Amino acid sequence: MFKKNKKMILLMITVMVMSIWLAACGSKSADNGTAAGETKTGSETGTQTEAPTERTLTDAMGHEVKIPANPERIIASYLEDHLVTLGVKPVAQWSVASGIQEYLQKDLDGIPGIASDLPFEAVASFSPDLIIMGSESTVEGEKYEQYNKIAPTYVLGDDINKDWRQALLKIGEILNKSDEAQKALADYDAKTKEIKEKVAAATGGTKSAAALWLFNNKFYVVSDNVSSGEVMYNELGLLEPEVVKEASVKATGNWSEISLERIAEIDADYLFLVNSDKGTGAEALKDSVWQSIPAVKNGNIFEFTRSSSWLYSGVQANLQIMKDIQSSIVK
Repeated sequence: MFKKNKKMILLMITVMVMSIWLAACGSKSADNGTAAGETKTGSETGTQTEAPTERTLTDAMGHEVKIPANPERIIASYLEDHLVTLGVKPVAQWSVASGIQEYLQKDLDGIPGIASDLPFEAVASFSPDLIIMGSESTVEGEKYEQYNKIAPTYVLGDDINKDWRQALLKIGEILNKSDEAQKALADYDAKTKEIKEKVAAATGGTKSAAALWLFNNKFYVVSDNVSSGEVMYNELGLLEPEVVKEASVKATGNWSEISLERIAEIDADYLFLVNSDKGTGAEALKDSVWQSIPAVKNGNIFEFTRSSSWLYSGVQANLQIMKDIQSSIVK
């Protein structure tokens, strides 16, 4: 009888110990904010538990492109403005015989150049893990397959690439930086509004302007919906001269060649000149026709070097153009 009672006592003690242990475990789970068998998510714990993974995105040409989880060696030639805006440095940057995009060098100083036609051997030498192309024409024929053998290659396509806002958003999506792209646009719009108000106060909203580019002793005028044309007319509200409107309708590119005689017909209060011939004579600026233009005679001609951003588009380029305009005409 004593042995039987002893066994019962031991059994009861065992049950009590197990009950206490289970209660302690349940209490610990509750303290951690989870029930037994549940796992906390990154948002609940305040830490990220899921690392970025490889994604498959379809580009403008229908290619299914496997985007690396964290691309670190990107080539996105002539799209560097968007990369800088997103805080990304490419492994190589666009270049031509006359140089690189100098207005971006505060962020891209030291990044080696790569020829604008992107030779396969040159691209491969940088061992990229992602290639982003702007236009379909850059990968025509069998070029896409060649680039894609080097690294996953995504083509934005002309419809997106011609709109710098859409290009920025798309690259943000590709690089898993959509939030950063949206914030950059919001900050850009806020800064644009601020500068526009200052320009309007200085001009009364009644002043016209035109942007010209002097290169190899020839003049070019910017179209009204791209680059510095977009900034002047769409963003800051400066009035567009009739000659610029006519040139924009016929334009096949961002900048159209224009004769000195036609420039003399531009009825503009302000002229902004990108002088790529500075230091090499700039003979056209000595011509009597140029000297007779009202904006030139009145001292309302503002000159910038080829290192400025006036030939380009994007958050970085446009903001610098706006600041140039503000410093020129807001006294």
